[in-house]
Amino acid sequence: MDTRYNTWRILILIFLCSLSFVFSQSSTYTPITVKGVTTLGMQLTPDVTNVSRDGGYSVLINGNIVWLYDDTECMDFDGKLLSFVSNTAAYASQPNKNLLAMTDFGVVMVGKDRFGREKTAILADSTVGTGGWIPFRPDELDFNKQMNGKERVAIWPGTSPTSTSTTEAFLFAPLVYVDSKPQDPSKEYQARGMTLISITAPSSGPLATRQVDLVIPGTEVAFGGFSTLFGSVSTDISEDMKDVKGDVYLMGMTDGGLQLARVGLNDIGTYAKFMFFDPEHLNFTTDSPSSESKNVYLPGTFSSGSVFYSPYFSTFVMIYFNKLADSTFYIRFLNTGLPMGNDAVWTRGGKNGKGIEAEDAEALVKYAWSPQQKLYGAPPGKGGFNYAGMAHPEYFNRQYFGKSLYPDGTPAEQRKNDWYGSQLIAESDAGGDGKHVLLSWTSQSHGGLDTGVYTVQLAVIEFDDILARPGAGTSTMTTFGSTIPAHSATPHKSGRKGPWTKILPAVEAVYVLMVLIAVGALFL
Repeated sequence: MDTRYNTWRILILIFLCSLSFVFSQSSTYTPITVKGVTTLGMQLTPDVTNVSRDGGYSVLINGNIVWLYDDTECMDFDGKLLSFVSNTAAYASQPNKNLLAMTDFGVVMVGKDRFGREKTAILADSTVGTGGWIPFRPDELDFNKQMNGKERVAIWPGTSPTSTSTTEAFLFAPLVYVDSKPQDPSKEYQARGMTLISITAPSSGPLATRQVDLVIPGTEVAFGGFSTLFGSVSTDISEDMKDVKGDVYLMGMTDGGLQLARVGLNDIGTYAKFMFFDPEHLNFTTDSPSSESKNVYLPGTFSSGSVFYSPYFSTFVMIYFNKLADSTFYIRFLNTGLPMGNDAVWTRGGKNGKGIEAEDAEALVKYAWSPQQKLYGAPPGKGGFNYAGMAHPEYFNRQYFGKSLYPDGTPAEQRKNDWYGSQLIAESDAGGDGKHVLLSWTSQSHGGLDTGVYTVQLAVIEFDDILARPGAGTSTMTTFGSTIPAHSATPHKSGRKGPWTKILPAVEAVYVLMVLIAVGALFL
């Protein structure tokens, strides 16, 4: 057979594959641009003399924005230790006027310095024995007392709590053994497991209650340690097994990426009730994955992050830091244009083809995530790389709560929370709920295990209007190449479709004709 004939056949096949790839991508994804970033600076703690702490997680409860922190160290004006605990909580004291201002609780005066200035500290106990805002159990208190600082049990919030109503939230927080001077450096932090905490927010200050001592053993994947979502009852659960309150989806980090578990809200304190997602077979099983498993829900590298429903993009968004210590926020979107199976309900375009809402947490296992894209490089402090990168969707967003989380009988028009951040970005000028997102990260002002000084920094990202197609328009905005479902690719406020969507049917018709001609050529 003529060599040139085979060459032409190969070229035609390559042409077909290229066309398929180009059109599948252009019809599935459109780019996102970032219109701008406003850096706000370091969070302020006016009630405390001097504080160093890391973390920075938040939740809206009962009209109060509650911020949670990991290790918190209070010092006097000369840097002398006044208190050190493994977690603290604060309220955003001026959520409209000044997003940086915090009101801490458990603040006490511990004396005066040589100039007569009052010295104040949070939970003033420098022995770390009493733990912090999240209470310790008696055995944990005894352990810390016996170790006298050489080793300790710590409870770090680790991620933002999950709302189950407008007045209550829960959190899976890691219990960690910390050895200050381990013989083996890899043993400095050893996971004991995940504890379950319920959180309320009366006017007197945020309250944390330990619901279960240890839900998930330290030998298992730390489900809930990365992020947790609460949604409606899943469609694939039999009627006799359904939890009328809804289902909880929990993400946990491994070296290979993120793993996913599911459990009914009534059973979140019972690990034996958990089901685990099998990415290979696209179903839930009772077999929990090992931390070394290669069968991973979302491959990649993750160290902290937030998963939440974005009313601006009409889908779930993941904003996170990886493990590369590059101080960079990354972003992914749940792509409702790419169903992972042949489900009759979860079709292309969302649930029954009508998009998804905040309650549709089940969509996490029905659609594919977009590829990782860079969002924002946060400037590191003098002490080294940033960590604990998080997003805070309760700001600049009246649709933070899913509609089902409001009390029964609440009129539809009242199922919206207040607009927080109004003096920075007025609601009338914002361009829609979720077009702006508050970011936070921990900056190392001074590095070091014993001498480090850490602060929580804030910035606001503004997304540009969603473009119609790659390269459309003459915008000079910074493009970070994020991908979103094609059905959502319209400017949020007006709902107008771009020129690409108007000619897309004709282009697809030409594509089909070209494919038919090329296939016919294979048989000539």
